[in-house]
Amino acid sequence: MRLIFAGTPPFAAAALDALADAGHAIALVLTQPDRPAGRGMKLMPSAVKTAALARGLPVAQPASLKTPEAQAELAAVDADVMVVAAYGLILPQAVLDIPRRGCLNIHASLLPRWRGAAPIQRAILAGDTETGITIMQMDAGLDTGAMLLKSVVPILDTDTGGSLHDKLAGAGARAIVEALARLDTLTPVAQDEAQATYAAKLDKAAARLDWTRPAAELARAVRAFNPVPGAWTLVDGAPLKVWAAVPVPGQGAPGEVLDAGERLVVACGEGALALAELQPAGSKRMTAAAFLAGRRLAPGARLGA
Repeated sequence: MRLIFAGTPPFAAAALDALADAGHAIALVLTQPDRPAGRGMKLMPSAVKTAALARGLPVAQPASLKTPEAQAELAAVDADVMVVAAYGLILPQAVLDIPRRGCLNIHASLLPRWRGAAPIQRAILAGDTETGITIMQMDAGLDTGAMLLKSVVPILDTDTGGSLHDKLAGAGARAIVEALARLDTLTPVAQDEAQATYAAKLDKAAARLDWTRPAAELARAVRAFNPVPGAWTLVDGAPLKVWAAVPVPGQGAPGEVLDAGERLVVACGEGALALAELQPAGSKRMTAAAFLAGRRLAPGARLGA
């Protein structure tokens, strides 16, 4: 098929590569404008732009798709389908109507559960045992379109936001190739609005550990926010990132240090959390034992303030 592809992060780049490998004619790739990144804050291309240029595909980076100029550029492509994956720009109805067979979205959840910006992390936070990919027909709503195909991915107790992202990126790449191959026979299924949940966007504030919550919830938060934005707390007023932790038996005031020997155990609203991998501000990641070897932190001290 003749395609327009719209996406930005590595999740989308996996799908772009799969579509190209499957022999589809990708006539235009849309991605977000280059953004400053790294210590030098140099302008950096998106993962999708990098993948597209490596294959010699034409790339456009409009700041908006609402302008007549942007819409005219898309119409001139004469595409059968537009495939969208974590693009980051709103597609107005005029754009949705351009491809002959519409716009298909690769969404990283089993819709209608976890519509929105952060479905991978929200699934882990909620304690879901499975998630997956939904290929859906796009409409003007937020992830509300009819579903064409689903692929289930189990969530393991060891999965982090990063590991689950990578599994879903691969599943999404395979699913969109299958969906396009079967497009003539797939039956659109409307989403059940009564089952819909919303995956709100993540920020640094949301990743702060609330020690009044149960240890099991906080352990999921540590996994969900690894690697972005990174779960964190405060120790003596300074930020401390927590990259790995497990629930353990224990009781005390929320945030109270129960053990600061070979491991760092902190009391929660229910149970306790053993912090296994930490990163003080301005330092590298380290084991809890290495952190405690360089910092005196006696039982009874409090984290979070």
